[in-house]
Amino acid sequence: MARYLDVHPVNPQPRLIRQVVEALGEDQLIAYPTDSGYALGSRVGNRSGRDRILAIRGLDERHHFTLVCKDFSQLGQLVHVNNSAFRAIRAATPGPYTFILPATPEVPRRLLHPKKRTVGVRIPEHAVVRALLDELGEPLLSSTLILPGDSEPQTLGWNVKEELDHQVDIVIEAGETPAEPTTVIDWSEGDPVVAREGAGDPARFLS
Repeated sequence: MARYLDVHPVNPQPRLIRQVVEALGEDQLIAYPTDSGYALGSRVGNRSGRDRILAIRGLDERHHFTLVCKDFSQLGQLVHVNNSAFRAIRAATPGPYTFILPATPEVPRRLLHPKKRTVGVRIPEHAVVRALLDELGEPLLSSTLILPGDSEPQTLGWNVKEELDHQVDIVIEAGETPAEPTTVIDWSEGDPVVAREGAGDPARFLS
């Protein structure tokens, strides 16, 4: 049965944030709110976390995982960013965007797209996530919590608890989140391509 933690959406309680980070360090899987719906998250070094996320979402090995970063500096250690992408991504973050880019050797191979050797990266604008990332001190392996058969992410902690009570270890409640997932921009081939339209305006990358 998942632990249900009620965290303040603007001023997250440090005690609860530490509990979540300790759980991540023990290779537990969390469901947490972001600025574009709920997501599933685990520590990057958690080998079972990736497989649990794929199983919950009903996805295969070709799924693009996302590494959620606290800032642009951390993001730059994980992916190769050319000059035009650098300026555009920096201007758009933090925000509801995920960027698919070629991964650096810092990213474990098991987290990469099997053919493209790419990975998603994102810098969210949500107080709870930012507090988690500050305390964790490393990126969070993540995937938007869209359940099989759904087209939108989960938005309410109590509903996530009800749906996934025996599949995740912690559910963080911090009020209702937006129902739109991130806008995904694939920059892996040199020019930006909109892979998914979501909460972020894609037009800023296509002008």
